[in-house]
Amino acid sequence: MKNYLQNGAMLTVIAAAAVSSGAGVLVGSMFGVAAGDAGIGDDVTIAREGVFILNKLSAQAWTVGAKVYWDNTAGQCTTVASTNTLIGYAAQAAADPSATGVVVLI
Repeated sequence: MKNYLQNGAMLTVIAAAAVSSGAGVLVGSMFGVAAGDAGIGDDVTIAREGVFILNKLSAQAWTVGAKVYWDNTAGQCTTVASTNTLIGYAAQAAADPSATGVVVLI
């Protein structure tokens, strides 16, 4: 194929805000996990596939398979859809309270 560029599992984007390695990054409706630190306007490589431990809304319990959304304002995962972006599913149960949850990205 002459038009193939890459597999898309890792993608370089422009950081809209300062980001630390392992943090969630939302660009439009595309979500990934930062592979390194970046400042505003810098290139940052994000992982678009995989299973990650991510910050979550502490006051939520998750069940395996629950839809997980990214709350870009709070910089954390939630099971509340409202204006948030669907990023994946809970890969493990998470207690209420707990600061992190395991998410398989879609």
